Amino acid sequence: MAAALCLQVLCSLCGWLSLYFSFCRLNKHRSYEWSCRLVTFTHGVLSIGLSAYIGFIDGPWPFTHPGLPNTPLQVHVLCLTLGYFIFDLGWCVYFQTEGALMLAHHTLSILGIIMALALGESGTEVNAVLFGSEITNPLLQMRWFLRETGHYHSFTGDVVDFLFVALFTGVRIGVGAWLLFCEMASPKPKWFVKAGGVAMYAVSWCFMFNIWRFAWKKSVKKYHAWRSRRSEDRQLKKNGHLKVH
Repeated sequence: MAAALCLQVLCSLCGWLSLYFSFCRLNKHRSYEWSCRLVTFTHGVLSIGLSAYIGFIDGPWPFTHPGLPNTPLQVHVLCLTLGYFIFDLGWCVYFQTEGALMLAHHTLSILGIIMALALGESGTEVNAVLFGSEITNPLLQMRWFLRETGHYHSFTGDVVDFLFVALFTGVRIGVGAWLLFCEMASPKPKWFVKAGGVAMYAVSWCFMFNIWRFAWKKSVKKYHAWRSRRSEDRQLKKNGHLKVH
């Protein structure tokens, strides 16, 4: 069983590496980070779809049945995601593009998935955490691509930022608190699984503080820009330089 799991993870890692190198060849005029973020976007969309199917359709429901034995589909998705996180953590460490908080998030994710696979249980809640963690990922990558292509300071950039902040606050913080409560209240999950859940939720709050600070600064900047434009319009009307049809 352990050999089969290791083989699945190895195949997943090779698959993500192959996708990355393919993106690098197709985007030779772009940076390596561009290709890596394309891989991250692909994984985000794929993992959201798979983990949503597991949680909402295939089951079991993570809020009422944490700590149950892993299903075959849960195992496959966890192996697929573990291979990605190993790839992305290695890439981030090699190119030194991320700070300590993101590295801690990736490390906790890897340890949590390995723990669920080794125990053969708690895949239900780990997949739920995967869904909550990845739900904002495509938006984060879209924000980066918009900035790189010079389209960030636009209505599209504002919509992406709003959706990112709203989803992060509502899902990772709001729904995440409910999931953590159900995990802690249930007698089935191991104590170290619960400790891992607390650690992941704490990391989410660290991200949340940074996101709220960014959202506040952007909102204040937008407000001042709006007031400045309004003041200029009033001045133009007062001086008679604005034609009214």
